[in-house]
Amino acid sequence: MKLIIQIPCFNEEETLKTTLDDLPRTIPGIDEIELLVIDDGSSDRTVAVARENGVHHIVSFKKNRGLARGFMAGLNACLDLGADIIVNTDADNQYCGEDIEKLVFPILADKADIVIGERPILQTAHFSPLKKLLQRLGSSVVRHASGTDIPDAPSGFRAYSREAALQINVVNEYTYTLETIIQAGRNRMAITSVPIRTNPELRESRLFGSMFGYVKKSSVTIIRSFMMYRPLQFFCGIGTLLFLAGFALGIRFLIYLFAIPGGGTGHIQSLILAAVLMMLGFQTIIVGLQADVIAANRKIMEDIQRRVREMSSRDSSSK
Repeated sequence: MKLIIQIPCFNEEETLKTTLDDLPRTIPGIDEIELLVIDDGSSDRTVAVARENGVHHIVSFKKNRGLARGFMAGLNACLDLGADIIVNTDADNQYCGEDIEKLVFPILADKADIVIGERPILQTAHFSPLKKLLQRLGSSVVRHASGTDIPDAPSGFRAYSREAALQINVVNEYTYTLETIIQAGRNRMAITSVPIRTNPELRESRLFGSMFGYVKKSSVTIIRSFMMYRPLQFFCGIGTLLFLAGFALGIRFLIYLFAIPGGGTGHIQSLILAAVLMMLGFQTIIVGLQADVIAANRKIMEDIQRRVREMSSRDSSSK
């Protein structure tokens, strides 16, 4: 059983050694543990620090391409290297390395394909009250969108079985954390969470410049993922609301028209608005049906992609 721990990095020369030193070298049930660093266009000594500290594999980008792209590049490299389990952690040593054993245990026990580390958000001192609130609110939205019960959706400390990694395909350029959970729920993957510990903060998060930016990007990611993986629910829900609003206005107009003498003459605007809303609602539902057909075709393409990745990784690991 081979475990590869991947670490996305962007200018992490000051924190990478601390992170590497904290990682386990042996875990019960694991025969091999290898380390892989994804250098996302770093301009400092990140790569040199990785090599000096015994990192087995390095994937490098010439230019910064973002966390989501780095995650996928690392995932594909781990598959090519024959990983049976892939653990993703951050280079700022946010997560306690000893807890990797907790992450991989459900996979080793064949009880899950994806395991998310649940941080003690309310007890984390360097999280502001607003960030704690937004983390919980965002996780609640992701749980609804994905149909899962993951309490800490933004957590980057997670483990994937080889089977799950073959099916993961992140398309947004911001982060992989939210989309992969929604995708896992849509594909009926076995996903669970385990409580993990966090370390004191070594540096501020660089994933977003402000809380507003975090909320904006996360919201767009969730909405886009929901549209991609559950289009019928998304568009039909909106279409139904529009249609019912127009229908209610139409009923209101009819009540004025027949119950009150001359009552319909002053409410022509309501009739026009009702017709527009009902037409928009009907058209949105049609869009939902079309999007659902596209999603079905996308699922077929994902299955083909999975088979291609499986064959490619098998060929690479056999060389």
